[in-house]
Amino acid sequence: MDILNINNLSVEANGKDILRDVSLSFKTGEIHVIMGPNGSGKSTLANVIIGNPKYHIKNGNIELNGEDIATKEMNERANLGIFLAFQNPVEIEGLNIMHFLKMIYKRRFNENIPTEKIKELAKEINLQEDILNRQLNFNLSGGEKKKLEFLQMMLIKPKVQIFDEIDSGIDIDSFKRIMEIIRSIKRQTITIIITHQINTAKLIEPDRIHVLIDGKISVSGGQEILDNIDKEGYKFYGKQN
Repeated sequence: MDILNINNLSVEANGKDILRDVSLSFKTGEIHVIMGPNGSGKSTLANVIIGNPKYHIKNGNIELNGEDIATKEMNERANLGIFLAFQNPVEIEGLNIMHFLKMIYKRRFNENIPTEKIKELAKEINLQEDILNRQLNFNLSGGEKKKLEFLQMMLIKPKVQIFDEIDSGIDIDSFKRIMEIIRSIKRQTITIIITHQINTAKLIEPDRIHVLIDGKISVSGGQEILDNIDKEGYKFYGKQN
């Protein structure tokens, strides 16, 4: 079993405090949802876990299986099995998608994957096969980019998978299919899903919910959190606007 611990984490960027004394614990087999209003620090938390150098850790640490990874580079964390599906995936003109997918699989498992296997996985999430011959995220819709990021996750089978705004740009049928796959493999990985949408959180059916407000964890718990936010908004947990 893999365990990811975030201990008293405080983070700044460009001289501005964004996260304040955040402590969370995740383990294999669990689906966690991190919610909060816009600007509360949700995406920052995801980027700090993956090692984005834009963010500076002022205090605290991040541990994967007891090893402090806070000083490791992004590629080192990726090699340890941490994967982030970005809210806005970067476009790389000239990089063929199929070539890229085969490359990351080879890097992760040190073996080749057949083209047909990648096509089969793409079909599972309703990603059109012709997209695999395009350039990475270039001239793709938001939904296509999201599906492509999910396909990467399916290929590399990470220890920790983080999805930032997982429902952005995806139709409801594709989203439900993606959630079916996530639930089917939940016992094999740690899943962290970031959203600010109540309906999305309900469809996810998480094991645990954390509300992040103004850079702090306001509350952690279960379904009752969604019910309270649905009725009263985030002001129920401290957000007054």
